[in-house]
Amino acid sequence: MKALWVLVIAGLSATAMADEAPTDVAQQTPAIEEYTYSTHLDIAKVISMSEIPNVCEVVPAKIEYDDSKGQRHILRYSVMGNGCSNG
Repeated sequence: MKALWVLVIAGLSATAMADEAPTDVAQQTPAIEEYTYSTHLDIAKVISMSEIPNVCEVVPAKIEYDDSKGQRHILRYSVMGNGCSNG
């Protein structure tokens, strides 16, 4: 009978811990930072970069990276699209 209670309590504990996991992950998502000319960039490792569209205008882009301390950042900046030609 004691073994049955131990299994029930262990099962409830595992379920409670599983419910908390998504909250921890959501809190670790970094805020999106806006780039300015005075922004100090400390990029140790690039995780991902957004695709630059094939248009001839300034478009928003994002880069996700880790800094030299291992902290994750998401930086939004403006870039000229890839659709312009000189001819």
